Amino acid sequence: MGLFDMFKPAKPVLPERVRSMKDFEDKVLESDLPVIVDVWSATCAPCKKLEPVLLDVATRYAGKVRVVEIGTADSEPKLLAALDVQATPTLIMYKQGEELGRVSGLRPSTWFDQMIAAEMS
Repeated sequence: MGLFDMFKPAKPVLPERVRSMKDFEDKVLESDLPVIVDVWSATCAPCKKLEPVLLDVATRYAGKVRVVEIGTADSEPKLLAALDVQATPTLIMYKQGEELGRVSGLRPSTWFDQMIAAEMS
């Protein structure tokens, strides 16, 4: 490790894709970590602005919080119906398989920091 290696940013951690009910059960409901679910659409401008924020959150909280994304265009209709999402982006927080809350719309990194801090305390 060189002198300047400690100033390199962490390797990016991508949100995990969930497309099926089985994926959702495995990665969200059975997760040992709290999970942030992002339901998004490719035609949604706020969804596109949220993408780098979620990449940052997934990277900074790697090993502490799982971030998953569900695209409306390529996911099982049964999964989307079960989530009952009315708008994109919708962010849903889960802990130990239980939904803790949801919000629609773009949120800044600080919002995620506050929400995660509250859930981890």
